[in-house]
Amino acid sequence: MMVTRVAVLGIIVEEQDSIETLNAILHRYAGYILGRMGIPYKGRDLNIISIAMDAPQDVINAMAGEIGALPGVTVKTAYSHVITRSQ
Repeated sequence: MMVTRVAVLGIIVEEQDSIETLNAILHRYAGYILGRMGIPYKGRDLNIISIAMDAPQDVINAMAGEIGALPGVTVKTAYSHVITRSQ
């Protein structure tokens, strides 16, 4: 039985050199990503990204951990109370 949760990750990228690695991470987890919105904030030389996911909690945590380990990248995760059990 697989248990998944719906979550939103808020990501702020201040180090432009981390974008390529960030995109590679997101590509690896693409099967769990429901949608992505990116906002370049040129006035502050940063990017704001939100990711909506439906995945097992350990997958969400693993992705957030990888993203948060990137230089100049901050990530926060908010979980919904929606938990889905499937076989």
